[in-house]
Amino acid sequence: MSDNQDKEETLASFQTITGIDDVGEAFSHLEASNWDLMEALKRVMPQEDAPVFNTNIQPPEPPAPDPVAVALSNSNGFRPFNYDEMPGPSQSARMFPPSQSQLLAQLTSSINLDPTKQNNNQNVIKFNIHFNQQLYQICMPPNATIEQLKRKIFDVTSVPQCRQAIRGWQPSRASEAQQPSTQLCNLDLSPENDLILIDLTDDGFMDTEQDEVTQRMDKVFNLKIVQQPEGREFSLNPSGQTTIQELKTNVYYITNIQVRHQEWTGWPSGCNNDTNIAQSGIEETHSFVVRNMANRAQNNANLHANTEVVILDSESSADEFEDATDFNNSEYIFSDSPPVQPLNRHLIPNNTNDETSGSSQFVENYRQRFGEPFPDFFVGSLDNALRLACHKPAKERKLLAIYLHHGESILTNVFCDHLMKDEAIIQTFKENFVLYGWDMTYESNKDMFLSSLTACINSNASLTARNIKLDKLPAIMLVGKSRLMGRQTCEVLSVIHGNIGLGDLQSRLIETTVLYEEQLQGEIREEDERAARDQVKAEQDMAYEATLQADMAKDAAKRQKEAAQAAERKRIESERAEEDARRESIRLVASQSLPPEPAEHEANISKIRVRKPTGDHLERRFSIYHTLQDLLNFVAANGFLIDEYKVFSGWPRRDLTAIDGSQTLESLKLYPQETVILEERF
Repeated sequence: MSDNQDKEETLASFQTITGIDDVGEAFSHLEASNWDLMEALKRVMPQEDAPVFNTNIQPPEPPAPDPVAVALSNSNGFRPFNYDEMPGPSQSARMFPPSQSQLLAQLTSSINLDPTKQNNNQNVIKFNIHFNQQLYQICMPPNATIEQLKRKIFDVTSVPQCRQAIRGWQPSRASEAQQPSTQLCNLDLSPENDLILIDLTDDGFMDTEQDEVTQRMDKVFNLKIVQQPEGREFSLNPSGQTTIQELKTNVYYITNIQVRHQEWTGWPSGCNNDTNIAQSGIEETHSFVVRNMANRAQNNANLHANTEVVILDSESSADEFEDATDFNNSEYIFSDSPPVQPLNRHLIPNNTNDETSGSSQFVENYRQRFGEPFPDFFVGSLDNALRLACHKPAKERKLLAIYLHHGESILTNVFCDHLMKDEAIIQTFKENFVLYGWDMTYESNKDMFLSSLTACINSNASLTARNIKLDKLPAIMLVGKSRLMGRQTCEVLSVIHGNIGLGDLQSRLIETTVLYEEQLQGEIREEDERAARDQVKAEQDMAYEATLQADMAKDAAKRQKEAAQAAERKRIESERAEEDARRESIRLVASQSLPPEPAEHEANISKIRVRKPTGDHLERRFSIYHTLQDLLNFVAANGFLIDEYKVFSGWPRRDLTAIDGSQTLESLKLYPQETVILEERF
């Protein structure tokens, strides 16, 4: 690795630990410390952090890893809800390491997280599926895939996998959660997770989670923050684009708690300082609790320094402890290892009242007792396992193999350590069966499971399991869906007892699988024929629908054309009516403006004859002192508008409409009589 790469990693680690976003400032601290990370941290750490580097504190023996503490140390200052602070030796040991190198290892533990290792500490991952205003709880092993989770969701909600849209994943893992083969342990999940199921119906619903994140960027969030232990409350209203680092800086201005000392409760899992509020998945109104880790570290250091840790044996009485006053002064050193506890024969605790939790404990205890490899047991209720195996189309149907375990049977160890570890047996179960396990050791668990067999399959299945003798256990019941009296039911097809060899077990499983597949061939043919009929009917319906749509389109086009023609006629009629009204208005104005017609015996009279385009004439007497406009008004009063017609004199030919209308007839030589000609304008 080059020197530049080393410096880049040191710079990134320094910024992650101290929370300093300014690269220039961080660079200057490292340069001043000659790129020694510990020296640079000493320069930045305030004086009140001095107890952290106190190497005089002697920590007790390191306790077993605490999943909650591990999650806290890997959360960059984020803590889950309902985290109870329990100060004590184990916590102070984690909080006050004995050396600076151990401190650096602890502080930098959040830089390279391993989600797979983190999730492998969990026996079961719990999912709360919200769908149609109901809550469905599903438990899955960490190594289960998204496809297996969707199968479980189908079992409880009846929503097919092809129509399932699951929302609520961490934004950074949303794309991986869309892959069916992705394992749950690789999604940085919490022990309990809330997911929202949306049914992608035939109406064309599309999952718009990413679009909603984009829309949330511009929204204003109402964050209610409580500072503990002071109990001080305040509110902030940042936008969705604000990063968590920026929010921490704003809180520093209010509370004076430095960013690197802020410990938050209320963020969803998977958030880091670079996540913005819109991507974090919180509601628009959300509550947080923030604490000062520096103060708590100081308090726990004082508690650890002033407290003697005394461990009492749970089986010792108070009197016995009083007699042991000289125990600490004893010179005896007990170096013998404690006796190894025998493995628990019971894979499910007594009086289990929930099949899902009992199934989960069965798988985990089976793995711990018999080790790897082991068959892939279904985790959940018997009804869900039966749905996954039998309540499906014939092509997808499998056999349900119910493994009945008994811790008191002498066959158990041989059967589990040899037969159930065989790779061929494990592969056969994986390909052809849904394997479900249950522990029949306790009578209470046995009775509950027998009742479940009666409810899910029938009373004969329960009676078959009850009559298996202890010397024949463990046993495997093979259940399949078969035809009986014209209807389909689930029946016990075969029972394989534990006193069997490896070859016989393999042949029995294969033989039952082959016979079952032969029985399914008839159902598969019927389903194919039914699917073909449905396809033909669907095509006919589509053709009819297409024809119907075409006819409707033609009718709509015809109606649209008729409506357009009617509108055009109405427009033309309206324009014609407006034109007629305009012409009539002009005619009336011209008629009213005409001077009275002189009598025939009066002097200075001009008799004007107007020849129309049709050949007939109009005649009227005018005074020679009347104007040309009076003549034009006479023409217009008779329906020949001047903007449509021209008036020409006979000789010499003149366009009278182009002459000033205020000239008299006398000045225009239009007396004692004259014939003028009307010509239409073009």
